[in-house]
Amino acid sequence: MRAPVWRDERGSAAVEFALVGPMLILLLIGMVVYGGWFWLAQSVQSLASEAARASIAGLDVAERTRLAQAYVQGHADDLAGLNPARIGLTVQTDADSIQVRILYDAHDHPVMALANLVPAPPSTIERTAVVRIGGY
Repeated sequence: MRAPVWRDERGSAAVEFALVGPMLILLLIGMVVYGGWFWLAQSVQSLASEAARASIAGLDVAERTRLAQAYVQGHADDLAGLNPARIGLTVQTDADSIQVRILYDAHDHPVMALANLVPAPPSTIERTAVVRIGGY
């Protein structure tokens, strides 16, 4: 004897997945995009910190800027595959500190390829590092 139609549960898993599946997929895409963006942001911060440390050896503003630029150009590829051509660098110094500010344009980075499917993080990453000069 056949079960009544309202008691037949065949195909219920497919219907449930059809309802929940798209949300799950969007959640996974969001985790990939934001996880990759945080990875890029941490890489830019690390690059700024190390460039600030490298620039402390300079005697004047011009030499400190050159040292920071040389460090960024030489080590950007090592960190998350950052493209040195997309990095904007500013070095400010005063009697007490050196500040290195890096702007990275990540709009064409592979991590951002899926960013159109979810609310996207900013495509420009800005990070700053400050190193104090003596006087501790």
